[in-house]
Amino acid sequence: MRILLSNDDGYFAPGLACLAEALSAIADIIVVAPERDRSGASNSLTLDRPLNLHKAHNGFYYVNGTPTDCVHLAVTGMLDTLPDMVVSGINAGANMGDDTIYSGTVAAATEGFLLGIPSLAVSLTSVSDENFSTAARVAADTVQRFKDNKFNEPILLNINVPDVAYEQLQGIEVTRLGRRHKAEAVVKSQSPRGETVYWVGAAGLAQDAGEGTDFFAIQHNRVSLTPLQIDLTRYGQMDTVKQWLK
Repeated sequence: MRILLSNDDGYFAPGLACLAEALSAIADIIVVAPERDRSGASNSLTLDRPLNLHKAHNGFYYVNGTPTDCVHLAVTGMLDTLPDMVVSGINAGANMGDDTIYSGTVAAATEGFLLGIPSLAVSLTSVSDENFSTAARVAADTVQRFKDNKFNEPILLNINVPDVAYEQLQGIEVTRLGRRHKAEAVVKSQSPRGETVYWVGAAGLAQDAGEGTDFFAIQHNRVSLTPLQIDLTRYGQMDTVKQWLK
């Protein structure tokens, strides 16, 4: 089995190194990741300049672009054969609920999915970096399960792992995405040159976080596994819009 690894924290991120170590024990891996932190890049592609591909001393490849660029370049221009799976992560911080819209981690996996490859996005739900090994082990368990029992249809899974030791996990729960409150306002400050600058505010607190959501699973120390889809059509409003056009 051959796996393409990517992320949005950059090719130097400890979560990526931990993931590569865990998955190299059960599969052949190749890493193509951004040259710098591209968190929040979502599904953006770089169209205004060419991309460069370089190889780091540890064998990882890095690209001067977004997570989506990395997977797209690897699959459509670098690799001779399609990988069996794309795995993105391990992200330092949760990608739950509305986060998935902005997440570069999820975007890298989404690009693999759009190119016809089964894909996983893996995130550790804390920025403490203390339990990347837990998330890596969960990722390896999931990949092994896929090897043993492949899906009959395209699959895109968003995996969030509690920031605890592996032995403290209370199982895995298949969840739906919850929702957050509206994000906090931008933070206004001054640069050293006296210019007014703005920092994007923190994400809002969980609003829809009841039983069955990713937020609820993480709160109870369970791994959250959410199947995602790309179709954004709101089918229930199609008739309403048709009536509005009359």
